[in-house]
Amino acid sequence: MSIDYSEKIPNNVDLAGDRKLQRALESWQPNFLNWWKTMGPAVPTEDVYLRTAVAVGREGWAHFDHVAMEEYRWGVFLAERNADRRIAFGEQKGEPVWQQVPGEYRADLQRLIVIQGDTEPASVEQQRRLGETAPSLYDLRNLFQVNVEEGRHLWAMVYLLHAFFGRNGRDEAEALLQRNSGDLDSPRILGAFNEETPDWLSFFMFTYFTDRDGKYQLGTLKESAFDPLSRTCEFMLKEESHHMFVGTTGVDRVVTRAAELTREFDSEDIAPHGGIPLDVIQKYINFHYSVSLDLFGSEQSTNAANYFTAGLKGRWQEERRKDDHVLTENAAHIDLIRDGVLTQDEVPALLALNSDLRTEYIADCENGLKRWNRVLENAGLDRRLYLPHLGFNRGVGLFSDHHVTPKGDIVGPDVWEAHKDRWLPTEADKTHVRSLMKPVYEPGKIASWIAPPTKGINDKPFEYEYVHFS
Repeated sequence: MSIDYSEKIPNNVDLAGDRKLQRALESWQPNFLNWWKTMGPAVPTEDVYLRTAVAVGREGWAHFDHVAMEEYRWGVFLAERNADRRIAFGEQKGEPVWQQVPGEYRADLQRLIVIQGDTEPASVEQQRRLGETAPSLYDLRNLFQVNVEEGRHLWAMVYLLHAFFGRNGRDEAEALLQRNSGDLDSPRILGAFNEETPDWLSFFMFTYFTDRDGKYQLGTLKESAFDPLSRTCEFMLKEESHHMFVGTTGVDRVVTRAAELTREFDSEDIAPHGGIPLDVIQKYINFHYSVSLDLFGSEQSTNAANYFTAGLKGRWQEERRKDDHVLTENAAHIDLIRDGVLTQDEVPALLALNSDLRTEYIADCENGLKRWNRVLENAGLDRRLYLPHLGFNRGVGLFSDHHVTPKGDIVGPDVWEAHKDRWLPTEADKTHVRSLMKPVYEPGKIASWIAPPTKGINDKPFEYEYVHFS
């Protein structure tokens, strides 16, 4: 399915065939462009080497070229429709998927779409000023690619709100531009999207850990019986993969440079030599991982159970699961603390769906740690990075009332206060990282705290002039 760029709003959903919807979205478009101008990237550019979607098929869906940021064509793109698709889970399993919203599920579906939609502009706002300290043109280009696609993902959710939820949907679409990340009066809905992204190490951690949560949330919505939502999320996942690539390879390159400096000066204290020490990298992992775990919600959730039973939100790779996809008779185990001891409880599987999704996410996160530790191993270093215990530094769920160390020891508040600076970034750590954030805008050059990538974008060399400044 090709995308029509001759329209005011590029799309492959035949907006021209629904004039009322087209007018509604065209009236929202100026508000979006004003938000982008005021809350989007702060670095003025002439053009950027960006990827633009031209089709939604599996192959050949993207085009690369220099594009003026203010002229980027955001639009509405859904994956191809499978006319034979059936509901894969819940009490209506086997029935045809829905092309319209059933009245009894209207409020729940709208809420799911609003929460997903709220995360998209939030990350753009969090990253607004990062371009001012980009370590290379390659990295600056990747930041802008992430930003424009987050804006595109906002359009995806706004289309659904306008097309299927009437006046309430239009009001919610307006509210998506009225909330702002970190705003005291009107913050973003989820806590992780109100955190600062003040430096590039934070950005790489965000795109590795928090965007990976987005991958899994989109994966569950891709299973939805509401077919337009499913098809929207299926295409969003194509774009989302680049965001996680930026995080994975970004941390990889920071670790590579830290390993080089550690060997060169025969010391892990590489801060005086312009590097980010491995213990600081570990603290950033601890923080961003634990904050991202909170995005999965409580380990037991009646809302998640109800969404699943109704067919609104499935499990990760639902159709590959070897069970009845109804789960009314199934059990699962969740982790918790009882009487000061880490243990597990057996609970109905329907109530443990958040925990199930979180388990898939944790296993995926481990892959990055293996990759980064291979860098350390190949450098001849004994130090290894790790994911902290899932109970560490939690603000949501069954661990939120407890203090758990990264190694999984349960401690009291006094011990936590005495040692938390060993586990989480301190103000001194953040100040040092920020002190390294100096822009490098010359093609082929890179900041001294990070290694260059092994290859460029779309077969271009690292030395390519990815960004032209105005």
